[in-house]
Amino acid sequence: MSSSTAQIGVTGLAVMGSNLARNFARNGFTVAVHNRTAAKTTALVQEFGHEGTFVAAESAKEFVDALERPRRLIIMVKAGEPTDAVIREFAPLLEPGDVIIDGGNAHFEDTRRREKELREQGLHFVGVGISGGEEGALLGPSIMPGGSEESYASLGPLLEKISAKAADGTPCTSHVGPDGAGHFVKMVHNGIEYADMQLIAEAYHLLREVAGYSPAKIAETFRSWNKGRLDSYLIEITAEVLAHTDAATGLPYVDVVADAAEQKGTGRWTVQIALDLGVPVSGIAEAVFARAVSGHADLRSAARGLAGPKAAPLSAEAADAFAAQVEQALYASKIVSYTQGFHQIQAGSEEYGWGIDLGAVASLWRGGCIIRAAFLDRIRAAYDARPELPSLLADAGFAEEIGAAQEDWREALVAAVRQGIPVPAFAASLAYYDALRAERLPAALTQGQRDFFGAHTYRRTDREGSYHTLWSGDRSEVRTA
Repeated sequence: MSSSTAQIGVTGLAVMGSNLARNFARNGFTVAVHNRTAAKTTALVQEFGHEGTFVAAESAKEFVDALERPRRLIIMVKAGEPTDAVIREFAPLLEPGDVIIDGGNAHFEDTRRREKELREQGLHFVGVGISGGEEGALLGPSIMPGGSEESYASLGPLLEKISAKAADGTPCTSHVGPDGAGHFVKMVHNGIEYADMQLIAEAYHLLREVAGYSPAKIAETFRSWNKGRLDSYLIEITAEVLAHTDAATGLPYVDVVADAAEQKGTGRWTVQIALDLGVPVSGIAEAVFARAVSGHADLRSAARGLAGPKAAPLSAEAADAFAAQVEQALYASKIVSYTQGFHQIQAGSEEYGWGIDLGAVASLWRGGCIIRAAFLDRIRAAYDARPELPSLLADAGFAEEIGAAQEDWREALVAAVRQGIPVPAFAASLAYYDALRAERLPAALTQGQRDFFGAHTYRRTDREGSYHTLWSGDRSEVRTA
């Protein structure tokens, strides 16, 4: 075996790791490949060796020796302890300046810990969010790398070569920020993905139960929407799923799939971290909870006989008018989902000192990833024009569109409530929007209650400082700070 010839190495050759290794090889890089089970390494080279130059390594030392310096080593194993175990195996074999890259769905706090520990050993650690699934890993994913600027100088050109390219040819990758920034942004990407999928599912539910459309008809509707402002990967595949017929039964595919959606945890992390940061991501949270509700079969079975309206499909003419309202509701709620996600990235960047460029994040999501959508170009432009933009809803273009959607958005929700169709993400998105635009919120009463039972104090609208009312006595007010 030739030594020190591979420009990049991949250890962990399940489907994602194998496809990533093949992507590098297809793009002209010599790739060292390694797996705990050597048979997988052999199988990869035998089956795909014609795609490029691979260097198969059986042992960890052999693998490290095959890499040119500074060594770039990508770990593609299960997140958590398995990743730590691989790091413990390889770190002692590396030299200062070498780069370990974690391409799994790691929690960003784990990435921050690993980066600090390896930095103290003179090694670079890069947490890389990779979106696009198995196909993206092979053909070009959206890649979100964190870590030091020095590590990106070494790794970046390779990632830019293998990443997806936006319509204007820009690589869908860039240096996101220090330590855990890349995995944080990938986490929020997945949270937005959960919301996007739930909103689409709710639109389908309304079209099915209220408009009375068949799955095939809804597929046609989504295809037409995909030609306009809702143009996106998720709308595209939704039409494909809805148009599919089950071969075994001849029924619409969507009618033979159990209505229980699973999750791997990144959406849940998004909500948990948003709570820690104090960032409202209610639309994303409802999408996560909707999956949780769907999985509680016994709970749903016990409640199925509860009182409530039954949906009554509209006439054909009214149904088409209602479908237009649902499109407005879907688009307006989608804007809210991205608003919440970008707000969380902004808050995380401030909390951890990452200096994340929100326009650049929108840019690297324009291709390869699951939430790729035409309107990400507009989000990028909005943040490029105003890097200090406090919210996407403060952008004139988005504000105008969501304003135009008002009546239809609300009418779609009214129809859902009247006919007993659950639309938690639609409803949470509208509530978030109304909360932001409200002159005053009932939080004043909430804070008064907190002061009454816990002396938690409150601020006043007419003067500075914190105050507490002596509720048990003459109810006089005391300034506390």
